Amino acid sequence: MRILLIAEQRQGKWNKASLETLAAAQQLAAETGGRLVAALLGQGLRALAEELAGYQLDEVLLVEHELLEPYTADGFTAALRQLIEQETPELVLLPHTYQVRDFAPKLAAALGRGLVADCIGYRYETGRIVLVRQMFQGRTAADVTFAGAPPWLATLQSGAFRSDQLARGSRPAPVREVHVKLELEQIRVRPGELFREAKQAVDLTQAPVIVAVGRGIKEKENIALAEKLARLLGGELAASRPICDEGWLPMERQIGSSGQTVAPKLYIALGISGAIQHVVGMKGSRTIVAINKDPNAPIFEIADYGIVGDLFEIVPALNEALEQSASS
Repeated sequence: MRILLIAEQRQGKWNKASLETLAAAQQLAAETGGRLVAALLGQGLRALAEELAGYQLDEVLLVEHELLEPYTADGFTAALRQLIEQETPELVLLPHTYQVRDFAPKLAAALGRGLVADCIGYRYETGRIVLVRQMFQGRTAADVTFAGAPPWLATLQSGAFRSDQLARGSRPAPVREVHVKLELEQIRVRPGELFREAKQAVDLTQAPVIVAVGRGIKEKENIALAEKLARLLGGELAASRPICDEGWLPMERQIGSSGQTVAPKLYIALGISGAIQHVVGMKGSRTIVAINKDPNAPIFEIADYGIVGDLFEIVPALNEALEQSASS
């Protein structure tokens, strides 16, 4: 099987979901005995392409053009359509990021192919790929296969695969420049400010540590405890939906089925019961720590470490210990 991975970067920095998707692509290539190629789009990306070539890949395709930086859905769709038609992969894998969600449906339509989005896993059975998608806010999962001819397109949910399982190559993969034709009149939009740089917005998918609060925080003023813990850990503050619905934190800090899906190295849930709508947004976290007074709270079912106790006693103690460690 010929697999093409579309890696994402912004302003010369990797979106970590790209590396997670690369890990999945490596596993699938190993199972199918297939050829794995990664593509990188933008301008001035030679150094990133060579970094990508250090992973276990057959080849890295570098697609550079002045109309691909900054990103636009029109530019990426036109360039990727040409790339896919030239390289003829059977499967195109992309990370399920904000940027990919913007252009992937347009790309699929341009190619006349279907797109299976936000997948959490796959199986390779009797020569075909079976993709797994969550449905009904994570209450069940569906198996999906491709009925038409390749190329097939699929995006993988952030946190579904682990980037620390990436395999390095025994030698750097070759980097090949691919030229595409783009005209200024094809770009019909003017890019605005990046989401994570907006004055009141945050992209929690890039945070290595997240401290999230739920109903157990009781009052808006108590959020300062969690905010301090997040700051001491070098992380971000987040919340379950009820907290954002109350207006105690802005909606861009909501985790869950109607918020952001995250997979940090460390996720600390403070006073969060663990409703399925919240869990689907954070269960891919590498390490989950839950603090809750209710020993039967559903959050403990997915937590790696659980503390049954009063967060108003535990969090101040954690903050004090972290401050002492920082000053020593």
